[in-house]
Amino acid sequence: MNIYLIIGIVIWLYSLSILKRAHLSAFHFIVGSGGLFFVFMAISDPYWVWFFTHAVINGVKVITKPFKICAVMSQYGMVNIFNTLAPVNMSIDYECSGIIETAAFVSLVVFLPLYNRHERLFFSLLGMVWIYVANIIRLLVVIVIVHFGGGSVFFLAHSIIGRIVFYVLVIILYYEVFTYSQLSRSLYRSFKGKVRQINVKIKGKQH
Repeated sequence: MNIYLIIGIVIWLYSLSILKRAHLSAFHFIVGSGGLFFVFMAISDPYWVWFFTHAVINGVKVITKPFKICAVMSQYGMVNIFNTLAPVNMSIDYECSGIIETAAFVSLVVFLPLYNRHERLFFSLLGMVWIYVANIIRLLVVIVIVHFGGGSVFFLAHSIIGRIVFYVLVIILYYEVFTYSQLSRSLYRSFKGKVRQINVKIKGKQH
């Protein structure tokens, strides 16, 4: 790990302790979430980028395989989209991995005063799955549009329509989680109830 990153983390943690003792909740949230995001970004390359990229491309591969509208080359991070004119190659890289959006969301949830530790863990995991699925949906939209429309619509599909679909889904996630809506409460309570049921069953078997 880079020495400058270690020094930065130490300064960041010390700043958080000062803000917490001073009961400056707003600044604690801003410094905490912002600092954690930069830490995530600093340690993401190359392993986490590789993991997120391959998770997304393999998800696309599983869904599109029965329809034969594209060929996914997981080892190269490439999607060859078939159409009536000429195949279009789409690269699944750092920007398409969803790691930036995931890191930003988790960083905000971890320092959100609204939740306790268990809720933060639950909504962090929920957000990671949601963003992953949203990213796959975005890529599927691009693949379908290019498959039927040809290479000439690739820019429109990838840079405009695909992004709109992705960010609408992410905005829905942010709204549900950060306003602690009725839906998010129900999800957490349902999850908590199932965990309790599992614990009761395990204890019953032990006795």
